[in-house]
Amino acid sequence: MADQSVFRITKELSDLQKNSDLSLAVACRDIDVRNVKALIIGPHETPYEFGFFEFAFKFNKEYPRKSPQVTAITTNGGRSRFNPNIYANGRVCLSILGTWRGERGEEWSAAQGLESILLSIQSLMSANPYENEPGFEDANEPSDQKHQKDYVQKIRHETLRISVIQRLEEYLRIGSDGSVPPAAPKRDELDHDMDTIEDESSVPFEPFKDLCKRRFLWYYDSYLAAVQKGKQEVKDGEYFARMPFEGSSNTMDGKFNYSELERRLHAIKKALDEETEGWAAEGLEAKAKDTTVAVNLQRQFEQIVEYFKHSGAAHNLELVDGNPFVWMLTYFGKPMTNLDGGLFRAKLCFSPRFPEEQPRIKFETRLFHHRIAADGTPCYVAPSSRREDVKVHIEAIIDALEEDHPPYDPRTLVHPEAFKLYWGSTEDRRVYNRRLRRSVQQSME
Repeated sequence: MADQSVFRITKELSDLQKNSDLSLAVACRDIDVRNVKALIIGPHETPYEFGFFEFAFKFNKEYPRKSPQVTAITTNGGRSRFNPNIYANGRVCLSILGTWRGERGEEWSAAQGLESILLSIQSLMSANPYENEPGFEDANEPSDQKHQKDYVQKIRHETLRISVIQRLEEYLRIGSDGSVPPAAPKRDELDHDMDTIEDESSVPFEPFKDLCKRRFLWYYDSYLAAVQKGKQEVKDGEYFARMPFEGSSNTMDGKFNYSELERRLHAIKKALDEETEGWAAEGLEAKAKDTTVAVNLQRQFEQIVEYFKHSGAAHNLELVDGNPFVWMLTYFGKPMTNLDGGLFRAKLCFSPRFPEEQPRIKFETRLFHHRIAADGTPCYVAPSSRREDVKVHIEAIIDALEEDHPPYDPRTLVHPEAFKLYWGSTEDRRVYNRRLRRSVQQSME
């Protein structure tokens, strides 16, 4: 039974990781597949939009006959209840988990699994979470309508403050005031003594660190838009309203301060940009030491240059200052499309810890496109199974730019204005195409 449960968990983890889902991520330590961490990115057009919500799964030996134990981690240290069904103490109330009474047929079955649980939790993150509380599903009294609005406002604020800003500040080791503590000494990959390597269990397990950093760059403008929306609805210093179903130890208390959140968002963006720029200097040191990553990136660069030559692709690739950790891609717009005639330069920056840390890419030539953020960050998805192959990343970026009929997917909303025009009315699409063509023409000037 134990071996069967481990096999089942391993397969579910593998399937989820292969899916490249833009709103779900899962991970575990190699030595402990029964303890899984999961990340849910909040759905579009909800107060949870693009927030990073982490959950811990503990699978017992009787899985899948019995459901796993699920605990919410993103609770501000047990002080914030993010949903009527997601308590401040981490309890997740779902009938399929046996933590809430449900109708017949809603209980757990062996046909369900990790993904179905994650999707059930994600469905709680709705546009009107007030209705998730039993007895308040059809609340239409004026007082209830005000509570619904108040509840959405404070969840939006705390989604930004706790799930996004606090998380990124911890990852980047910057204080809420933007200060940076002294950096911890780095272990030299070449010189460390194998006898002093820490046990894996003693090292902090942060599997979503790089993912959240990259997604922050995707959704940065959406976070700022949420701040502006919040500023229009509430005043800084105004206290959160307590909901009828919130208890003294299971609530979300605090007060609004969107001006402060805006300042901290700017500080995080600045720190991320500086971190990316710092990779170049680290990379030169790695090159001088002839590290495995430096040699690998140099070899991949040479192979991709040869591939472009023999495939007839017009794109050009060069190293910046001979540094294998900084590449410059010149992309030539595809003929017979709105990109035809365009010439766009994009910088690819690599970490000395690649592929653990994925490349950060930014178009230096302005391009008005629904898959390119205002600062030039492209929204693309490379297969997780080939994340170490730089050619796959380049191809994925080009595919995102050139896709003729992309499916509507709000998880790719990285340029709010362009996205709204692209998926708007016929006239909106015409405006989008004109602005895209204008940026193409400007790229040639």
